[in-house]
Amino acid sequence: MSLSPLSLRPVYVCDYALASFWTFDFQTFDFPTFDFRLSTSRLSTLDFRLPDFRLISSMKKILITGAAGFIGYHLSQRLLKDGYRICGIDNLNDYYDPTLKQARLDHLQLSTFDRSTSSTTPRQAFRLLDLQDFDGLTKLLTEIQPDLVINLAAQAGVRYSLEHPRAYIQGNIDGFFNILEASKQQGVQNFIYASSSSVYGNNAKSPFAETDRVDYPVSLYAATKKSNELIAHTYSHLYQMTTVGLRFFTVYGPWGRPDMAYYFFTKAILAGEPIRLFNQGLNLRDYTYIDDIVESIARMIPTMGALKPDSDFDQYQATRSPFHHIFNIGGSQPVPVLEFVQTLEDVLGKKACKELVDFQPGDVFSTQADTQALESFINFKPGISLKEGLAEFVKWYRSYYE
Repeated sequence: MSLSPLSLRPVYVCDYALASFWTFDFQTFDFPTFDFRLSTSRLSTLDFRLPDFRLISSMKKILITGAAGFIGYHLSQRLLKDGYRICGIDNLNDYYDPTLKQARLDHLQLSTFDRSTSSTTPRQAFRLLDLQDFDGLTKLLTEIQPDLVINLAAQAGVRYSLEHPRAYIQGNIDGFFNILEASKQQGVQNFIYASSSSVYGNNAKSPFAETDRVDYPVSLYAATKKSNELIAHTYSHLYQMTTVGLRFFTVYGPWGRPDMAYYFFTKAILAGEPIRLFNQGLNLRDYTYIDDIVESIARMIPTMGALKPDSDFDQYQATRSPFHHIFNIGGSQPVPVLEFVQTLEDVLGKKACKELVDFQPGDVFSTQADTQALESFINFKPGISLKEGLAEFVKWYRSYYE
């Protein structure tokens, strides 16, 4: 069976038995141990967890919140390439330069969607909308009827939370509740949301696993992300929504956030200005390149059916809802910030003027992701090296600003 460009959709399957009646995007999903054209007699020998393909066939329309943000931009770009219909929303606030956010949207070529002026939904659309606007969210969800909501909108930044705590309650608690409740009211059964490695706090055990206790956050930002996980679990328990929280570990790359260390370190080094390294630069960080984040999410979307329990499962007798899941996404190769800066210096071809200062309140000493659960579920392990990722970022940075 040949694959035309128009047939590159997530996956279409009538049943497990009809192994020859599948359409799949071979360019963007590379499962080396999983041949999608195998005969039914060989299916039982595959070294791969078979997802529930009956759900996959309906996963076509996706609402992405925070679409003008760093991860939202890259994910939207990827999913559009994979053939999904995307509607993105963002409030384009001024936490950092809104012109960068607008540039991302321009690059995506998202068209403004207004049901009052159009009877059809474009394949890629954008609406200026804040998660604080519950009525606006409800109206939009009613209009587009998405099969999946991916919530990436949030007030980011650990240090910013020390000075502007209310922004985190409004954006990360109230806003999260609004999009989750609106999704529930409109019958959306699949919900992916961004959590954070910050929930682990000063976890004594390393690497950090999803089964570790996360009861002691050291920043308000971390506390709001932990709250998101608790709220999502409650909705999964009460309404059988499949909710998936993704704990991102220090994401970096092109089109990134200017408030992130790698970004403003690059700006300062090129300008000959000093950079401050908290805790004398000894903090360990598990850096994760943006393409590894996006690849993980793209692989997870068509396998979400496998996250649903058997139909005879009595979830009301369970301690933990089988509809709620948490995954770490990280590079699993933590490096000291000093070493990170040295790698950045090598890529830039210029030395930094370093100021070694004391530990910053709200920071944690070390992060490292245990990604075994992710790897076993999507058959993928993040692996782009720090030097390779920083080289890509610097190339973009120079082209964007110079």
